[in-house]
Amino acid sequence: MGAKAEISWASRDADGQKIDVCARRVGGEWRFTWQHRRFDQWQPMDAPPIVEWLLLLDSVRRRIQRRLLRPEEEVSVKKMILDRFPGTELD
Repeated sequence: MGAKAEISWASRDADGQKIDVCARRVGGEWRFTWQHRRFDQWQPMDAPPIVEWLLLLDSVRRRIQRRLLRPEEEVSVKKMILDRFPGTELD
């Protein structure tokens, strides 16, 4: 992968509050963590919803265009999404 094996973005939790989400590639899987405020502790996200996976896929695609990730990474993330959420339509 590269020197930076993490991607982060802002999202909303179930209550509608803003959270920061970070996905890190560890081994062969992506691990998600989140926090409410900047200096809060990062909490593991045990079962990330499909919205977070789709945001990760979008970020991976943009990084591939900038040559920060290899094209195989998009295929890998798509496979992980389809394994967790069968029947999902991915373009």
